[in-house]
Amino acid sequence: MKISNQKYAKIFKAFCEEQRLEILELLRSGEKCACKLLESIDIGQSSLSYHMKILIESGIVESREEGKWTYYRISEKGSKNAIDILKELTTPNSADSNEETFNCFCEK
Repeated sequence: MKISNQKYAKIFKAFCEEQRLEILELLRSGEKCACKLLESIDIGQSSLSYHMKILIESGIVESREEGKWTYYRISEKGSKNAIDILKELTTPNSADSNEETFNCFCEK
């Protein structure tokens, strides 16, 4: 697997779980403390930590610590990066696709 594909998989893994999508929905209204996220979602602290680790590793979410609390917010840079990657992966490359179709030897 290419390094870029591994990186892309980390980004899209962040979107592939219902509770992570729920967390992202909560963060859309602004930065939230972990305790507020726990109050809003029916999961334990260890599950929240696991989901936040995935969201942070993907670059979609950023965190900061203040005292004993951790605050989370959606990363503008990470969000833009995910959008750009999705566009790149889903935009046909006309030069490559025409060549593959032309050189196809399968029966029709």
